[in-house]
Amino acid sequence: MTDTRFPSDPEFDQKVPEPPGGYTYDAPKSEASMSATSPGWERATLERLAMASLQEQRVARRWRNGIRIAWLMFLVGLVWVGLWRGGSASDVSKPHTAVVEIKGEIGAGAEASAELVVSAMRSAFEDSGAQAVVLLINSPGGSPVQAGIINDEIYRLKAKHNKPVYAVVEETCASAAYYIAAGADQIFVDKASVVGSIGVLMDGFGFTGLMDKLGVERRLMTAGENKGFLDPFSPQTEKQRAFAQAMLDQIHQQFIAVVKKGRGARLKETPETFSGLFWTGQQAVEMGLADQLGNLDFVAREVVKAEDLIDYTRRDNVAERLVKRFGASIGQGAASALQATPVLR
Repeated sequence: MTDTRFPSDPEFDQKVPEPPGGYTYDAPKSEASMSATSPGWERATLERLAMASLQEQRVARRWRNGIRIAWLMFLVGLVWVGLWRGGSASDVSKPHTAVVEIKGEIGAGAEASAELVVSAMRSAFEDSGAQAVVLLINSPGGSPVQAGIINDEIYRLKAKHNKPVYAVVEETCASAAYYIAAGADQIFVDKASVVGSIGVLMDGFGFTGLMDKLGVERRLMTAGENKGFLDPFSPQTEKQRAFAQAMLDQIHQQFIAVVKKGRGARLKETPETFSGLFWTGQQAVEMGLADQLGNLDFVAREVVKAEDLIDYTRRDNVAERLVKRFGASIGQGAASALQATPVLR
């Protein structure tokens, strides 16, 4: 017969046998304690640590690759910009006025070097849309050699392409800069521009007296009697001084010949014209050193009859500027400070 009594009946508890030693109760075990007591928990922990380490390495590798890609893009951009020297494309065909800037000191390696200026002029002349070439000048002068190269090229390109060349002076057009401007068909100036300084100088320093006071002996060895006559630490003889003066006089006569050739009958020569003095733009017009007052826009609009301006100027690339600023220019400046060379300024 089936027992239908419920567990709540008092007699039910008496009928249920109690295990020997009484009841025991075990609390539920935590995951940490189970894993610590389960077999292989050391291996699972090491696997988790290894996975975390791999994840960190992946993140670090992504960052490194991203930085490398960014540097690569920067270098590619730097090279691209470095290869670009400025100036206009050679396929411009719309009628316009071509502009070539001559700014700063004129010399080899400078922004106004014969290499860059001549290259820009060639591009300007070869463009079929260029109605005329304007030399926009703002320079105190520089090397007579560089100026002579540019002046000769002006005449050659004018004859080859049958296009006029105009010089437009901003603040300054002195010495070697005027040497270049003299090759233009017309010279336009501002009334307050500084124009002229048709002369040559050779500058340097002499430290012989100071060395005597300090008790410093200069030991210079040369092969040739006059090899070291420009050395600032050695005395200069009268013979050497006369030789240098004769060289300057010859370069001065070359300068004068270039000015007379370029200005022709327009030049109103006086005893002061080739003395090395400089004048305002208004005075230069009166003396025949310039033709009339006018700026770049005036020349393009009223003289060339082509108001659109296209700049053909070639400039140093970024890499060259960095080298000059942080490297080569330092050594070059130190060397030039101790040497004397003919300079038209």
